[in-house]
Parts: sequence; structure tokens; C-alpha cells
Amino acid sequence: MRRFTSLTEREILALAISSEEEDGRIYADFAERLRGQYPDTAKVFTDMAVEEDGHRRLLIDTFVARFGQHIPLIRRQDVSGFVARRPIWMMQQLGLDMVRRQARQMEIDAARFYQEAAGRTTDAAIRKLLGDLATAEAQHEHIASEIEAKRLPGDVRIREDDDARRRFVLQVVQPGLVGLMDGSVSTLAPVFAAAFATHNTWNTFLVGLASSIGAGISMGFAEALSDDGKLSGRGTPYLRGLVCGLMTMAGGIGHTLPFLLADFWTALAVSAVVVVLELAAIAWIQWRYMDTAPLSAVAKVMLGGALVLAAGVLIGSS
Repeated sequence: MRRFTSLTEREILALAISSEEEDGRIYADFAERLRGQYPDTAKVFTDMAVEEDGHRRLLIDTFVARFGQHIPLIRRQDVSGFVARRPIWMMQQLGLDMVRRQARQMEIDAARFYQEAAGRTTDAAIRKLLGDLATAEAQHEHIASEIEAKRLPGDVRIREDDDARRRFVLQVVQPGLVGLMDGSVSTLAPVFAAAFATHNTWNTFLVGLASSIGAGISMGFAEALSDDGKLSGRGTPYLRGLVCGLMTMAGGIGHTLPFLLADFWTALAVSAVVVVLELAAIAWIQWRYMDTAPLSAVAKVMLGGALVLAAGVLIGSS
């Protein structure tokens, strides 16, 4: 990789051209992905892609006038320390607000690049050129804000944000909560039954581990196969199944891990504390995302957990 300080003015300008082209394509990809669900925000990114293309054309015209027809290929990943963009497929699952923030950060990074480049040359003409580019990027950030204000008036943005929150709840929170509830509550009975039946922490740990993994696999497949998400709007079944399965395993393993401790009663006490924390987390999620009254959420979760725990203790002690 080249050091940024070793680049010539010609190479810096070539780097700027490739960077503007890449950013424009990222904005176009954002627009394409959001067009079906959030058409107004998609228009914002379409306009931003057009702005990037205008900057690219200006940079190319400037390069050709100064250095000739051939533009060397210099990319962000070729320069040490340069801000690199994440691959677009890694940003596919970003929420609506995160996509907006990512776009704003891209503009800030571009302006910083030109400011740094302008400060690294003593040639008056080149310094003026790079300074103009820095100003253009700063104005571009301002233009992006103006485009967003025009395309997303208050009521439109509120509607899209509400839709994004609803999709997040349906596609991530809801299957995750179902999994966490199943893993935290359903595995209580076998774990504590094994604990009181054997008084052996290792055997109890194995029972809890098997119960957690088995429940996670079962819940993951059940969630994925229950709904393809096309009519309900709950999103891809693979994501829901993965979230549900992982949260189910996490809920069961949480109060299973304490039984790795050698002392039985210490492990039992720690596990009981973890159970309370798990049930409290479930109640908080219900209150935060499901609009369930706090006292009602706590009462329902604690009552259900207490009943299952009591069943496990009674069976194991008999």
C-alpha cells in the first residue's frame, strides 16, 4: 500500500475521481434497496448519486486539463490510512436511520480527505485546486441536507421512521423475544430438575447445554418455516430463524453456565440470580418494544418463570 504523503498531485486527483465514483454507486445502491419500502428516502439517495456524478465529471475535466487523458487507477484500499468503505453487501441489513447516518459520514470523510490533501502541498495552484475540492465537498454535505429536507418533510420522515421501527420489531425484536422467552423459561425445568436430582454440577451443565442447543435448533427451524414474510411483512425467514434460534440458545445457556462451578450451592445461587436477570430483560423488552405496561410485563414473566422453576425443583426433588 502507498502512504498518502507519498502521492503526487496527479495521483491524489486520480484517487478523488475513483472515490467519487465509488460513493455515487453506493448511494445508487442505497436508493435501489430502499425504493420499495421507503420511496422518499430512495429519492434522496438518487439525488445524492447525481450530485456525486457531477463532482466526478468536474474532477475528470480538471484532471484532463492538467495531466492528460490517462487517469491511473488508484483506489481507497491502495492507500494506507485512507477511510475505506465497507462492502455494500455488509450494509444491506442496516436500518433506515443507520443508512442515513452512513451517508452523512461518507460526506464528512470526503471533505476531510480534501482538506488533508490541500494541507500537504506547497504548490499554490495545486493547493488552490485541492482547497476548492474541499469546499465543494463541504457544500455537497450542505446540499445533501437540503435535498433531505426537500424530499423528507417532517410528516414523511416520521412515517418512514415509524415504518422502519415496525419492521425492526417484526423482523428482529419479535423473533428474538420469542426465542429468549422460550430459552430462558422452558429450560428452567430440565436444568433445575437435573440439579436437584443429581446434586452434580457437571451433569446439570450437560443437561442445560443439551436443552439449550436443542431448543435453539428447534425454535430456529420453527420460526423460519412458520412464515415466509411476504404477506406479513416480517422479513426474510432465514434472518428471523437465525435470530430466534440464537436467542433461544442464549436464554438457556445463561443460567446453565453457572453450573461449571464446582460447588453445587454456589452454582445454584448464581444460576438463580441469572434467571432473575433474564426474566427482567424479557420484561424490559416487552415494555420497550411491545408497549406492555411495566408492572404487567414483570408480573407475567416472573409468574411464568416461577411456575416452570417450581416444576423443575419439585420433579428433581421427588
